[in-house]
Amino acid sequence: MERDQIVERARRLVVSGLRLEIDPAAIVEDAPIFGEGLGLDSIDALELVVLVEEEFGVAVPDEDAARQAFASLGALADYIIAAAPA
Repeated sequence: MERDQIVERARRLVVSGLRLEIDPAAIVEDAPIFGEGLGLDSIDALELVVLVEEEFGVAVPDEDAARQAFASLGALADYIIAAAPA
């Protein structure tokens, strides 16, 4: 799967999975997902980890990996590509 396709799937996953009331296209690829970005909290983070693991078949084993993976949608796409089973 191409990086752009992963970013687009991740956009839709974030919006639908977390029940956000925004257009997925409004999420900028390199904007932070948490904090000032989408305003998500720690509960959202846990939900997002589960959603990503199920949708993309990759593990997010710990807080450090999660912090790296969920920095932005671009970072998430890069993480998924690197962690995807061969």
